[in-house]
This record gives sequence, C-alpha cells and structure tokens, in this order.
Amino acid sequence: MKYLYKYPQRKFPYEELVKANASRSRLEPEFELNHTGIYEDNRYFDIYIEMAKSKDNAEECLFRVTAYNRGPEAAPLHIVPQIWFRNTWGWGYEEKHKKREREFKKRQAKEAANGQVTGDDPGVGSGNSDSDSENNGVDDEHEDEAPHGGPGAWGSCGKGSGEIPDIKQRDKFQMESNHWKLGKRYAHFAPSVGFTENDDDVDPVLLFTNNETNKKRLYGVKNESDYVKDAFHERIVDDKEAAVNPENHGTKAAAWYAFDAGQGIPAGDYVCLRFKFSNKDPGQYQELDEEEFDSIFDAREDEADDFYYNISPLPVSDDLRTIQRQAFAGMLWTKQFYHFVHSQWSKGDPNQPPAPPHRANSRNSEWKHLHIDDILSLPDKWEYPFFAAWDTAFHCIPLAMIDPDFSKKQLDLMTREWYMHPNGQIPAYEWNFSDVNPPVHAWATFRVFKIERKMYGREDLDFLERVFQKLLLNFTWWVNRKDRDGKNVFEGGFLGLDNIGLFNRSEPLPTGGVLEQADSTGWMAFFCLQMLNIALELAKRRSVYEDIASKFFEHFIFIADAMSHRYGSDVEKPLWNEEDGFYYDAISWGGPWSQQLPVRSLVGLIPLYASLTLEPEVLEKCPSFAKRVEWFIENRPKMSSRNMASMSKRGSKGRLLLSLVNRDRLGKLLVRMLDEDEFLSPYGIRSMSKFHEKNPFSMEVNGQTFTVGYVPGDSNSGLFGGNSNWRGPIWFPTTFLLIESLQRFFLYYGAEYEVECPTGSGQMMNLAKVAENIQHRLINLFTRNDRDGRRPYNGSEDIYDHDENFVDHILFHEFFDGDTGRGLGSKHQCGWTGLVAKLVHDVGVTCTRAATPRDPISAAEAFFDDVITPKRRRSRQLSRHSSFLRHGSKSRASRPESRGSFEDTTREAIESQLDPDAAERIRRILESYNLNTSANDDELETKYSN
Repeated sequence: MKYLYKYPQRKFPYEELVKANASRSRLEPEFELNHTGIYEDNRYFDIYIEMAKSKDNAEECLFRVTAYNRGPEAAPLHIVPQIWFRNTWGWGYEEKHKKREREFKKRQAKEAANGQVTGDDPGVGSGNSDSDSENNGVDDEHEDEAPHGGPGAWGSCGKGSGEIPDIKQRDKFQMESNHWKLGKRYAHFAPSVGFTENDDDVDPVLLFTNNETNKKRLYGVKNESDYVKDAFHERIVDDKEAAVNPENHGTKAAAWYAFDAGQGIPAGDYVCLRFKFSNKDPGQYQELDEEEFDSIFDAREDEADDFYYNISPLPVSDDLRTIQRQAFAGMLWTKQFYHFVHSQWSKGDPNQPPAPPHRANSRNSEWKHLHIDDILSLPDKWEYPFFAAWDTAFHCIPLAMIDPDFSKKQLDLMTREWYMHPNGQIPAYEWNFSDVNPPVHAWATFRVFKIERKMYGREDLDFLERVFQKLLLNFTWWVNRKDRDGKNVFEGGFLGLDNIGLFNRSEPLPTGGVLEQADSTGWMAFFCLQMLNIALELAKRRSVYEDIASKFFEHFIFIADAMSHRYGSDVEKPLWNEEDGFYYDAISWGGPWSQQLPVRSLVGLIPLYASLTLEPEVLEKCPSFAKRVEWFIENRPKMSSRNMASMSKRGSKGRLLLSLVNRDRLGKLLVRMLDEDEFLSPYGIRSMSKFHEKNPFSMEVNGQTFTVGYVPGDSNSGLFGGNSNWRGPIWFPTTFLLIESLQRFFLYYGAEYEVECPTGSGQMMNLAKVAENIQHRLINLFTRNDRDGRRPYNGSEDIYDHDENFVDHILFHEFFDGDTGRGLGSKHQCGWTGLVAKLVHDVGVTCTRAATPRDPISAAEAFFDDVITPKRRRSRQLSRHSSFLRHGSKSRASRPESRGSFEDTTREAIESQLDPDAAERIRRILESYNLNTSANDDELETKYSN
C-alpha cells in the first residue's frame, strides 16, 4: 500500500478558504486549495507513506516514509508516526467486560495446559482503530453525538479493571505494547540518515501520553489523567516538555523525527524513515538492516505490479493502466472500521455525560437493532466517512476484481440481521437509515458472483444463495411499503437521487396527492429481473428455485403492465408521454386524476434498466419454469404480449426479452439519450437533459413557484444541503447501469438493430457499439487528450494537468460537469467512480482519446462476465497493441520490447510467460479482438451472451 500526502510549507490557509467560499454563490465554482497560491514555487513536501508485510511473518508490518522537498529552499519538517489504543476503557461497561475477560482467560489457561493454541475471543475484536479518538473519529467537541459503545468488543477493559493496555519504551529506538487480548507487540524505529556524509543521523525521540480527552481544555473541568491526547502537539509545537509522560509509557505513543537542523531539508532533497510493527520479540536491540528492509519493499512492489497487471493483461496504454491502478488503490484505501451500536449510542456511555433526552426518540430511533462493528467500504474517508448502502453495491464491482472475498462480505453484511431492519429494509446511511436507496444489491450480488467465477474460477453458490434469501425479505419490504395501493406502482421517494425533481421527494407533496415515480417503478422492475436471474442460476443446481423464478417472472410482468396501463386495464397510464417519447413522474390524486411533470431527467431513463434476455438453454434446463412461462403467455395473452417483445418474434437465437420498454419506446428514448443537446455529454450521460437549460420547468403551488432546470455543475439548489446535484452532472453508477442495459438489448435485437449515435450525426451503430461509445466517454474523463495533454476532470487547472509532480496522480470525484467533465463534489469519491477500473478492463484496448471514438466494437470477454469461447477467426497484425509486448511478462525486467504478429504475441507473451489459465484466457480474448464492423450475428452474440 502506498499513499501520497502533499504537505504545504506555508501556513495552511483555513481562513482564506472559508472566507472566499462563503462569499461565492452556488453558481460559482469552489475556491480550492490550489487557488490560494500555497503551491507556488513548489513550496510543499511530497510525502509517500508505504506499508508492506515482511517476507516470513504475516503479522509484521514494515513502514517507510519518504518526504521530498519540492521547494526552492530548505525547509524544516517534523514527522511523527504514532501508535495508540482506542479508548474503550473509559466508556464504563467494565462489569460485562470483566466477566468476559475472566471467561476468556480461564479458557486460555485451560487450552494452554492442554497444549492448545488459544483462539480469538469471538466476542472481542482488536484494540486498534483508524481514529485518534475515543469515539471512532468524531471530534472531542462532539463526543456526545459519537456512535460509540459496543457490548463486549474492541479491547474492552472496564475502568478500574486493572487491564488498561499500555505502551512503554523498551530502549532508545523501541516500544513494547501490551494488551490483554492482543498480547505483546513491538515497534522499532530506525534513525534517519543525514543529508550528507557529514550530517548526523536524525534519531527519533519517543513520546508517551494517554489517549484521554483533554476535558480541562474542552469543558473547564479537571482531567482524570495528567497526560492527555493532545500532548504531542503541546510538546512539539508549544515546547511544553511537561505535557508528555516522563515515565515513558501510556496508551498513546509517538516517534518524533525533527528535520530542523540548519534550515531543514535542503531544496530538492529528501529524507526517509523506516520502522516496523511486529508480534515478534526482537530481543536485544539491533539496528534495522536498511538494505534488507528496502529489498522487501522492492519485492512487494514487483508482486503488486504483477498482480494488477494480470488483473487486466490486455494491451492497454500506460495511461489507462495508471488510471485503473489508482482507481483500485482508492477502493482499498477507503476501507475503514465503522462502529455504530444503537442501543448504547441512544443512551450514552456510563462514564460519559448523559445523552440528550431526545436522542432515543430522534432520527434513526426505529433502528434500535443496529450493531455495526465491521470494516466497510466507504464512499471516501475524507468527506463521507460512513457507509451508504447503494454506494457500497457499486463499490463491490471493482473490488470483486481484486478482492472478491471482501466484496462478497460487504453485500452479505448489508443483508444480515444486525444491519437489515426486521421488516426487511436495508439501512441507507448514517444521516438517515430510513431513507430509501435504489434496490441495486441483487444486481451487485450476481455481478460479483460472476466476476469471481470468470476471473478466479470459483463459484460461491453459498454466498449467492445466502444473500438471495435475505433479499427476498428486502423485496417484500419494497412491495409492502412502497406500493401503498398494491397495484405495482411504486413511490420510493428519495431513491438516492437527491434534488433531481421539482419537489423534495422525501417529503409530502405541496400539491397533495402521491408522486407516481417512473424511476421507482423502473427500479423495482429491475430488482425483479435481477432476482429472477439469480433464481435461475440457483435452479441449475436446485430445481426448487424454479418456483421462485416463476414468481419473479410474473411479478415483473405485472409491474411492467402497471407502469404502462392503468391497473391492468387497456387505458394508457400517464407515465409515458408518446408525444415526447419519454417517461415522466406524475402526481396522482386517485382515480383518473393525475398530472405529468414533464422534466426530462434520469428518472425517465431508469426504466431502461429493467431488461433481461432469457436464453433458450436456460428454459431447457429449467422445465418447470419454462412451463410456467408458457402457461402465463397462453392464459394472459394481452398482458404478456404488450410487455414481452418476444411474443410476436423471438429475438436472436430464439431469446426471450423481458423489458419495460418495447422496440418503439426504446428507439424514442435513445433519440433523447443520444442527443448531444440533451443527455449525451462528451463524457457520459447527463442526469438531466440540457434541453432544460433554456427551457426550465416551473410549477406554482399555493403562491410558491417551484422550478427545475439543467445545471451542469454544482447544485444551485439547497435541497439535501446542496452538496450534490442530479440536475445535469454525470454520475458513474447510473451511467454504468445504462451501459449494461444497452448490452442486454443488444443480446435480443442483435447487430442488425442500429440507432443514430449521436442523434443527428447520420452515424448508425448497433447497441453494443453505442454502449462502448459511452464507456469510452466515461474513461476519457481521466485520460490526457491529444490536443493539449489535459485530463478533462481537472477542469483545465494547469498545476494538475502540466506540473510533473501532479500530472499522473489521479483523483476520482463524486460526479462530473455535464458539459466540461470537470470533477465535482468530493475529490476522493473512489467508491462508485472506481467503476472506471472495470471499464478499462472491459474496453481499454479500444479506448481512444477522441471525444467520440469511431473504432470497431471491441470483443472483450462478455460484459456480464460469463465465461465464453469465441469462434476462431483469421489473425491480423496487432501493432497498435505493442504495449502488451512491453508488459506481458511477470517480471518488469524481462518484458520484451519487440513487436510481432498476433501469432507471435500469443506464442511469446502468453504461452512462455504466463500461467496456463491466464494464457488461455488472454488468447481467447485477443482472438475475439479481430471482430470488425461487419461481424456477423453469431460473433456479436458470443461477445455479450449470458
């Protein structure tokens, strides 16, 4: 793991940032750190923090910190690595902890007497945390709001139990920590080499204090300890020697490296720190062998390079490989321990001030069962350090490529009984667990299952079945709670899209009535089809799942019919507007009284998500399901014929198509979606049509005017705090699902069905090529263009596009400007924007830097990650893939530089240098790249076949 921190040498401009942004309107861009001039003359340090496991001990971690002075003059720097125990002893749950502690030690002694290895206490976790806090990363000033507490967990010695952990100095360069559960651990800090041969080494000064709140500073009351958690600041910054414990022990410790001799670190020079943390007693002090230490890092770096290269071994450019690698890194860095135990948060801890009386009945009061104590994938650690359910589902797609076990664990957790509400609702996020996020977990579960199967050759059917059964509860919650009339028309409300509509969809309508949502009903149809897909997969092994598949097949047909017709009648339902060729939300006052809200937004495209092809082979393997489908078609001909495009004509290879939109509506929606003056941006799909830039929609209700218009950048609305915007910008998750929808439609309609892309261009493409075109646009947010070498997401900021120390460090923003591609929102939203790693894997070989790529469609392995065997075709030269020749081997030193034919490439770079399974997979993929624009139906179907 490697991390870069750019640390300014000037005083950090907090006041300037606050003042400048406070004076700006919502229509002006944010005043950023680089606008303050703090990076002028390169007056900052580049600090790289690296971690690696030792070669023979998985519990020994090595750390290396390298700080480069990029400025024109010498500058001082203090680097202070720290170790601490999370303060759980101060919570006041000692009696329960003491009992568990005694039971654990009694069992430990018994096992030791029998010569057994003591196992972990199943109810107690480690005493470590990512946070320098007693309350999981919440500022001291807000401790009364912190989600802490936890029965029997987190190193939990009660106050006065005599088992408070301790860290003490062992010698000049070593510390020893002792914890009742973890045992002993040892930290060894090596001196840092001087700048020149004549300079002395910089030795660390070991400092100790307690991880206790400074209550005197915060509340004006006496501290319980003489040494509190901000002691290191007082010692280093304020030069107060008495702030730290002279006895050199405590629950928090630091190694202070002061590079301030003379003028500090010389211009252009660097310093390097090396230290390790281990469970192995080092015995008598010995100096760290720097050469051996660094060789371990070199070995780990080579292993990491090979691992990530073999994730996507196809011949993609170095720039794309850099983007993908950093997207994966961001996904791993945003994992964090998350702790929320409602039963204790609502009451407050015994040794803390009482919780406010209203807390137990405030927001989230109905989530009393929550007991979260896990490492979770967060949207980002900086701005959104809490889980968000539908974010997590998208995170799991790129994570499954590099760590399928962790990815599966995330999806499993969200459906476990200590997360999922007893009524079946999945918690949304900490701000309001009761908000409703789109039902994407079934989709993510099946995608993760198939990614692991294709990339790692493992079928985890237990995972698929376990999560599927829990999702049955969640599906029932949706049906019971969000279809109030039981007529298969859903509301949903918020649905993760914040301020996309005219009104706040989480609140009652000011007009009265009910908002019938095109997106909510589309999401539920999508949910139905994903559950059907999983049920059919499970039915291959257990026929009982054919019955459940039949249930979801029929439920989908009812939802599809209700969306287009009034409650099963022949009267058209006013969510589809035939004149506009688009789906709109509608306000319903019951019976025939309703009014469309003609806002062309993502809401009207979401019905495209609900599509699925049924392969003839599946019907053959599931005869009971096939029989039920035939019965439904025969006995409900009107309903099935208007909701199954395949009734009048089977699709390619006899496939059935289940879809909310028929061929006619599909064509009309794509005219809008692929219009560059509406939804199609040079960098993806806008969340609202650009049509509304000059034609905003307004509605007056009780003397108040509500207006919604196209906003390409940051939000101009205060809804949901105004910190996100679905009124124009590009979002990765929703666009990713639209791409998949086009792929599924391609499976049914085949290569012969073409649409104009972009609308009005005269250029016709089949739907697979349209999907790839949009994939390229998303990827091109991050790639350097040919014109001036800029990456669009940087927003034409010179320092990010051209400075050698910034240019190749990629940021993954929350969303992107619908016109320029400029990154917006959180800058470290590695979560769902990390989906770009999957896009690079799928279509990176054919991705150009042109705004609208014209390449033939790629023939990468199936978009839906099923294992395929493409037909062999005559080879041709692959000179444009020369990067594959440079990177095809497992060792960077041995990667060949020669070019060669397709046969040479596969023979030399695959057969000789990769393991047999990887070689066969790459050989198949490369063969499929010979497809051209005249490829026949069989070849294109093979590419996307499920």
